[in-house]
Amino acid sequence: MSDPVNLRQARKTRERARKRRQADENAAKYGRSKAERSLEAARQEKARAALDAHRREDE
Repeated sequence: MSDPVNLRQARKTRERARKRRQADENAAKYGRSKAERSLEAARQEKARAALDAHRREDE
């Protein structure tokens, strides 16, 4: 005869595994390294500066 299984613990373990899988999927889909984020911020700042440099001052 097999050992009894605590159904509450089995349910919680299964739920934790599901949440971990979801978190890993989200990290792969949306996660970016600090270097990637800083590079993107620098690119946006450069684009904003270039756009501001081409503005006309009409007064």
